[in-house]
Amino acid sequence: MKYLITTLALFLGITSQAYALDKEAFDNARFEQLQAENQVILVDVFAPWCSTCAQQQKLLEQYRQQNPDKQFVILEVDFDTDKNWVTHFRAPRQSTLILYRGEHRLWFSVAETRYDIIANALDEALGETF
Repeated sequence: MKYLITTLALFLGITSQAYALDKEAFDNARFEQLQAENQVILVDVFAPWCSTCAQQQKLLEQYRQQNPDKQFVILEVDFDTDKNWVTHFRAPRQSTLILYRGEHRLWFSVAETRYDIIANALDEALGETF
């Protein structure tokens, strides 16, 4: 039984790492660089204790898996420790998603957990030209 539990825990750990969402901690210099390059940027105001955030992460992982050729960067603003950036982006709470293409803010959402809404916003941003 101990072997089974250890094997299962190892499998779950490997599985979660294999599908971990690729995000970067928010850094203003990186944000400005991506904006100057006219990249698609998703600012994710996140808290590790937030169940809505966890649900959003699963949806974003699903989108990445279903659209591996679509390139965008996720910059994570920690709701608990990055209060200056939370205020800067006017995020009323954790689970706020803000989508940019270069310097243009295209989408702002709070607590959105419908896959089709998030996917459509990303699809539109990735198709935009400025």
